[in-house]
Formats: sequence, C-alpha cells, structure tokens
Amino acid sequence: MPDIPVGGQIFDVVFHPNESVVYTATLTGHIKAFAYDQSSHKNTFSVRPSKRSCRALTINDDGTRLYAAGKAKAIYTVNSETGDIVETRVGAHDDPINRIKHVMPWLLATGDDNGVIKLWDPRQQEAIRTHKQHFDYITDFLWLPDKHHLLATSGDGTLSVMDVRSKKSTPFAQSEDQEDELLAATTIKAGAKVVVGTQLGILSIFNRSSGYADCVDRVPGHPSSIDALCSLPLDFIESAGSPGMENTVLTGSSDGLVRAVQVLPTRLVGVVADHGELPIERLAVGGGTGRLQLNEDEDEDDDDTRKTGNAQNKGKGKIKAESDDENEEDADDDAGKRRWFVASAGHDEVLRLTDLEAFFRNPTTGEEAAEASSDASENEEAEAEDDEGEPDEKGEVEEDKEDKAGSDADTDDDDDSDAPTTKKRKRKPEKDPLVVRRKKGRNEVDLADGNFFDGL
Repeated sequence: MPDIPVGGQIFDVVFHPNESVVYTATLTGHIKAFAYDQSSHKNTFSVRPSKRSCRALTINDDGTRLYAAGKAKAIYTVNSETGDIVETRVGAHDDPINRIKHVMPWLLATGDDNGVIKLWDPRQQEAIRTHKQHFDYITDFLWLPDKHHLLATSGDGTLSVMDVRSKKSTPFAQSEDQEDELLAATTIKAGAKVVVGTQLGILSIFNRSSGYADCVDRVPGHPSSIDALCSLPLDFIESAGSPGMENTVLTGSSDGLVRAVQVLPTRLVGVVADHGELPIERLAVGGGTGRLQLNEDEDEDDDDTRKTGNAQNKGKGKIKAESDDENEEDADDDAGKRRWFVASAGHDEVLRLTDLEAFFRNPTTGEEAAEASSDASENEEAEAEDDEGEPDEKGEVEEDKEDKAGSDADTDDDDDSDAPTTKKRKRKPEKDPLVVRRKKGRNEVDLADGNFFDGL
C-alpha cells in the first residue's frame, strides 16, 4: 500500500465501517477523507470546522455521521459522504477535548484535558451525564458491549469503568494508582482480558472476571511508551484461522514502530510498520468491500476510443474488450471480499496503510528487516565490483600465466609490443534456481566438516 500524505500531523484516524474510506483529524483542524485501494488513493473531501486542532474522531455504526472534537472545546457532526457540517455543539467542555467515542446508536462519550467525561445523546443539546473521577487528561476509551461498560484510561495512572445504563455519576469500578500513565486500552481473548499500554513501555493485563482494582500481569519489552493499541477484528481472526491470533494486539510506540505482539504467551510476531524515529499517535484497523474507481475519466476516454476505433483494429479491440471484461469480473469478485488494513499515524504527516493478511502471511521482525537490507546492500556492492572487472583469485592466476607467456614476446620488435592486450572478463557462475540461501540460526552449528565433535 502506498503512503497517504495528509499535509499535517495526524491526531486521530477512523475507518468507514463498510466502504474503503479512511478519515483523519489533523493539527491544522482539518478533517480529511481518503478513498483507497491496493495501489492508490484519492482525497474525497477536506473540511475545517475550526482553526484549532482536531484531536479526536469517531463514526457511527452505519457510517453516515462523523463526530469530531478538539481544542475548540466543541463537538462537530459531519456528513461522512459530503463533508458538510451538520451540527455544532459549542462549549461542550470547559477544557479542550482529547478523546471522543461512539458507543451506541444514541450515545457518545467525550473526555477532556482535565479528566472530565461526558455522555451525550445526539438528539439532545445538553450532556446526559458527567463523570469526574479522573483529575488528568483522558487518553483512551474502550467500549465493552456485553456489559454496556465504558472503560476510560487517564494520565493520572488509573482506569475507570462506567455503566452507561446507570444514572449515577460515580463509576462502576476504578483501579488503584498504577504509578504510570495509562495511554491506551484494548481487549484480547474475545474481550475477557483488557490490555493497557503505559508510559514506561509495559503492557498491563487486567482480568475482567477478577475486577479492575489492579492488573494481574505485566508484559515488558517495549523500549519506549506505548501510545496506541488495537486488537484484531473477530472476522479477520476467523478467516485467518491461525492459532494465537485472538491473543495478538497491535502496539504503536514512541520509537516509531508498529508491532504485532502475542500476549500470554508473550511473543513478538513482527513489525507491521515503521515511521522512522517519529512517535506513533494513533492506530486503527478497518477495511471496506467496495472497489475504488480512481481513473473514471481515463475509463471514459478508453470507452470513446474503443467506439471510434478503426475497422482494422476490430479484432484486437474485441480481444482487449474480452480481457477487460475478465478483469472486471475478477475485480468484482475481489470487491465482494473484505480486506483488512492497519492505519498508523505518526508525527511524519503521513498515513500508512498496511495489509493485515499480507503481513500475517509473512511477518518480519525489525532485526530480520535490517539483516535483509544489509544483505541486499552487500549483494549489490559485490555485483558492482564484478561489473567493474576486478579480478578474483582465478583471474589473478590467468593473468600470471599471460605474463609468463608474454615475457618471451618482450624480446621481439616494438610493433609486437604495441599491440593491445585483451583482458578476459570474469563470468559469474550461474545460480541454481533450486538452491535457497538461508541465514544461519543463532544456535545453529555447521556439521558439514565434522570437526565440531572432535573436542567432545
């Protein structure tokens, strides 16, 4: 997938639930929508509800409405197809809004920089409930539909769980101080456990059946803070059919790497995306079933040229039309298949989309990618040296033979000595296509010579 340049630092990203469209919220206050396919993309609309930064985005279940919030302390309702601003709630919070979440058809949740959480009914102008159990900014929301619980993480080191059916302003549960900033949350094991990312790079595991007072396990390993978390969709897990994927989460760290990590047992599956040294701001998983028509004008021109073609090219045009029909049928078959993508947004002003199916088919770790790149560079340098005609040991032996044979010719007249000498170009041996080059493992021992057992 090609990278999508957005033109500003991305604060949040969401996918359309049905179509192949992704939405971004930027530092400049713009909300931009991009339609995409496997090889290209196009900007469908760009709207700027406020001159201040847009920090949070969410979309309803049918994908018709976008809800945006940010530093302007207002909530904006945007038509997801046209980009028109449908409604504006000015002064929704007293502080800038840092996170927004659509949890039910008629329920929104917002959290601001002062730790205040408000629940909204889009049909009403005022908030229906306010929670003030946190004293620092709200970092993330997690919806647990089986119990109608809304989980919130905060920079004050605690998480809280609210029952949206209750009319009380006190939370259903709140954890103890974890002595670390809680930055993101997601679920594993079909929602039985909650994984929380922290400032110190530790994944804290909470067991829902044991309560939320304290975590039951900690998984270290990330060198930097875990700023974003995302779990794999259930449909993708069922279609893949690989064991352990229900325990796999995607982590976005401030070191610029998006990792796939299997939890309990803990294992690094691979590096999904690399943003260099710039921190990862947000992660999202989604994908649509629609097929993007990026070259509609070109298709129309091709139709016109086919209609006005010469009589001499009718046979070729008929063959081309049949091949186009076959390609359209294949594209229609692909259009009905849902493809899942990971959208990662960092501070590099680029939205990176990664095909989940392609990654899990051939995952690579950061070390393997670095080794592969170094091996490729070494091979290129070796080929360049061969092209320059540098002799190897065999070439040196041949040159020595030529020097000995030509020593007798040095006593002849000058006409023979001025004759140009031809150099034999080294020919690289042909590669056997059946031989696969494989890296030697860390604990692997070469037993070809049999010397390993001599000292035992």
